[in-house]
Amino acid sequence: MSKVKITVHSLKGEPVGEVDVDDGIFDVPFRPAVVHQAVTCLLANRRQGNAATKTRGEVTGSTRKLFSQKGTGRARRGSIKSPLLRGGGIVFGPSPRSYRQRMPKKMRRLAFACVLSSKAREGAIWAIEDLKMERPRTKDVVAVLDGAGRPSSALIVVHGSQPELSLSARNLAGTTVRQCSVVNTLDVMSSAKMIVTVSALRRIEEIWGSKGDTDESA
Repeated sequence: MSKVKITVHSLKGEPVGEVDVDDGIFDVPFRPAVVHQAVTCLLANRRQGNAATKTRGEVTGSTRKLFSQKGTGRARRGSIKSPLLRGGGIVFGPSPRSYRQRMPKKMRRLAFACVLSSKAREGAIWAIEDLKMERPRTKDVVAVLDGAGRPSSALIVVHGSQPELSLSARNLAGTTVRQCSVVNTLDVMSSAKMIVTVSALRRIEEIWGSKGDTDESA
C-alpha cells in the first residue's frame, strides 16, 4: 500500500483529488553523493569539448631561421612559429576532446528518485489532471503558474510531445517544458516547483520504477 500521495489540482489551482505514487521513487532518502555525481555527469555530457588552439606545427609561417645564431647580440631565434613570438603556436593549449562520463543505470535511477522524493516531501510537486493546448498562448501557461503559486522557476512535465505548450512557455523566464521520457535529475534539481500531469506521473513510474528502463541520457 503506497503511503505517498500527491494532490491533484485543476488548472485554476483548486484541489480535485489525490493520486497514489510509487514509494520506491517518491519516498527515497536523499543521497547527496549520488545526486552530486549524477548532476556532474549530466553537466559534463553537455560540454561540446571543441575548444582548440594551434601548436607551432600547425600555425601558418615559414620555417626559415630568422637570423644568425651568433654574433647579433640578440636572443637565439629559429622559426617564426615559435611559441615565444607573437603569432606563433600555443604551448599546452586546449584541443578537441570528449568530456563524456558514464554512470551506472541503478545509480542514475537512485539519483532521480532522490530528487523526486525530496520535491515530494517539500510539497514542490504540483500534479494537474491534464495540460493540452489547442494553440500557443503564453497567457494560459501564466494562469497555470499562478495557480501553482507562481514559483520562481518551474519544470512542466507532460506525457508526450506538445509543441503548442512548448511555444507558449518559451517566453517565460525560468519555465521549462519536458517530456516525461527525457526529464532528468538536473531538470528537477534546477526548478523550484515541478508541475506534472497525472499521465506523466504514471509514465515516470513505469520508466524509473524497479522494473522500468530509464531513458535518461547521462
